[in-house]
Amino acid sequence: MMGKITAAITGVGGYLPDYILDNEELSRMVDTSDEWIMTRIGIKTRHILKGEGLGTSFLGEHAVKDLLEKTGTDPMDVDLVICATVTPDMFFPSTANLICYRAGMMKAFGFDVSAACSGFLFALWTASKYIETQTYKKVIVVGADKMSSIVDYTDRNTCPIFGDGAGAVLLEANTEGLGVLDAILHSDGGGAPHLYMKAGGSAYPATHETIENRWHTIHQDGKTVFKAAVSNMGDTSVELMERNHLTPDDVRYLVPHQANLRIISATANRMGLPEDKCMINIDKFGNTTAATLPLCLWDYEQRLKKGDNLILAAFGGGFTWGAVYLKWAYDGGSFSI
Repeated sequence: MMGKITAAITGVGGYLPDYILDNEELSRMVDTSDEWIMTRIGIKTRHILKGEGLGTSFLGEHAVKDLLEKTGTDPMDVDLVICATVTPDMFFPSTANLICYRAGMMKAFGFDVSAACSGFLFALWTASKYIETQTYKKVIVVGADKMSSIVDYTDRNTCPIFGDGAGAVLLEANTEGLGVLDAILHSDGGGAPHLYMKAGGSAYPATHETIENRWHTIHQDGKTVFKAAVSNMGDTSVELMERNHLTPDDVRYLVPHQANLRIISATANRMGLPEDKCMINIDKFGNTTAATLPLCLWDYEQRLKKGDNLILAAFGGGFTWGAVYLKWAYDGGSFSI
């Protein structure tokens, strides 16, 4: 008798732009310092995409090509691509649409998911259903953001935080009890005034006024967001562990959104996890929004073993938040980055 069908991650790809913006250079652009950034956020460097007309689809395309090559997947065999992003190249066509075309996935259809820093979780959970219902055999989930395109580099409170990057995972059917097993996801529009970009949509289309007022960049009430992120990431992660009868010893890694080192530590503490059970690369990559979680998996892939229990947790603007429980489906050492 065949076991229950689950959606397992069978490969992961990533891409980071070549240009690295370090704290020293940033401190020449805005009133900040390496000590200030490291103490409050924990970021040393972030990658920035440079080049005329290069948007999020460029990042996503390269992450997907890396994934296809590593897994030996024919792009024509991919059925669906879901791209999580808040920095689409344009409103339409979707970024997923562009990635499908540029990576040669001509039989796939694609669409974008907009849930800020929780976007990859929302997209992963959505994608898993297409596999579980046997609607599709190969689904790719991309998390990609060119955050430098919406950062105000005169705002010392936000500009040190963000970087550009993309990560992608391949989902395929599994009957061994591996893959995406459970999720707790939430959204609360009441959080919108605390983390948002005011203009550029239908409410405030671009005008001289919106540009002069810097309404096309990220606005964040840091203290409110910090407090909400700590409580909500911790709550959902602990609830997910309890619901699936997982002790701290059972969890191999917390895969946390890379927004702030103090938020990551607080979430791990709530779950009873030591730091060595935390995937952390915020110091190298910064906050790449929807790309942080797949880039963590990409960065730590070599250390992962088949059967490892992972809790993915995130909190983002809107507010959006949640956690996903998945059991890793292969020994990561078999791939080389």
